[in-house]
Formats: sequence, C-alpha cells, structure tokens
Amino acid sequence: MSGNDANSTGVDHSQFSDGEAPAEKVTDVSGTAIPVRGNDIDTDQIIPARFMKVVTFDGLGQFSFFDQRFDDEDTEKDHPFNEERFQGANVLVVNANFGCGSSREHAPQALMRWGIDAIVGESFAEIFAGNCLALGIPTITANAEEIEDLQDYVENDPDVEVDVDVEAETVTYDGTTIDADVSEAQRKALVEGIWDTTALMGANGDAVKATARSLPYVPDDHVPGDTGTEDATGATGDD
Repeated sequence: MSGNDANSTGVDHSQFSDGEAPAEKVTDVSGTAIPVRGNDIDTDQIIPARFMKVVTFDGLGQFSFFDQRFDDEDTEKDHPFNEERFQGANVLVVNANFGCGSSREHAPQALMRWGIDAIVGESFAEIFAGNCLALGIPTITANAEEIEDLQDYVENDPDVEVDVDVEAETVTYDGTTIDADVSEAQRKALVEGIWDTTALMGANGDAVKATARSLPYVPDDHVPGDTGTEDATGATGDD
C-alpha cells in the first residue's frame, strides 16, 4: 500500500549565508517511470479529502490515488500505483489537465512522499504546477502523441531509464529525445535553486528586513528580529 514515503521537505536555513540560493538545484531528474493515463485527473483523485485531516504531510504517500487503487473493502483495483513493476519509479507520466480541481497542496505532497521527483504530461492545472514547484518537482509538458508514446514504451519496458533535463527542456528514453517545455519561471527557479521561497527569504534575512523597514505601513517593531529603528540604509532614527 505504501510507496517511497519521504520524511521531510524542510530546509535548514542556518546552513546558508545571506544571498545564497538555499534550495537544491534541480537541473535533471532520472529514473524509471510510471504511467497514469486519463485526462482531467483532479486533486481529489490524487489524494481524497478524507486523508487531509492531518497536522503534517507525513505519511500521505500511501494514500496517493487511494480510491482508484482500492474498493470499499480495501481490495486492490487495477492501477499502475499497485503494480509491482512500477514500484520505485520516480517519474510520473500523465495526460492533459493533470491536477485540476481544488488547489489542495496535499496532492503534490502525496506524490512526492510516494517517491515522485518529476512529472511529465500534456498539460497541468496552473495551481497544481505551482504547488509542485514549491516542492522542487518539475512539471514538464510535451504534445499528446509524444506523451502517449512514452506511456506505451514504459508500460512495455518499466525498467527503461527516463531522463528529464529541466535545463535543456528535454525528456530522453532509450535513444528517443522529446523536445519538451518548461515555463521560464519554473526553469529558472529550479535550475538556480530558488524554488523554495520560504527558505530563500530565510537565507536573505537582512534584505527582507531592509525591505520591511522601507515600507511605510510596517512599524519598526513589527520587523522580525529588529531591536532598533533602522531605516533601509541602516541608519537609526536618532541620527
């Protein structure tokens, strides 16, 4: 029932100096793939709402596609996530409008904790793709024929290695290279290691404070960690 559940996605901000990209750079993802066919697969299918009543995201991986994988008696149904030959795969191959529906961030969290590191598809719901980016998971697009060919190939040879090159915007498998597409904002964030915006702010605390002090509607005593009344230049109000 379980996949490759990860323990944490947190970043230790203390290890980074100001101005340094705090997240791991995601330029390339390689591994075996798992095909999940169908258009308009929504976030409720990816992670049913009843499994979202949790304090943390830990353990969500085992509930990925739960209602598509099990019936009311918890008997396995025919689904790629149940197949032994696809266990350990880290590249998910999907079709059009994947991740539509509600904006629940639990959906990419569940997939990541199952073991998915990259998703290749025809198209993605915008909010879902943004939630994936916040976890460092690339969402790569290609045309319908190329995606179906890749799904067919993986089903026939689940051991084939699929290489997702985020920087070059290609997907390669067994000598075939797909000219894929990554949005420029996503590509830049992943390749430069600035996809984790919370960690990025934590690693650039001085710049964040300076910006806060420069805003007329932020009182000095509301700037986190501030003990004085410095303006954006570093001068105090008493100077």
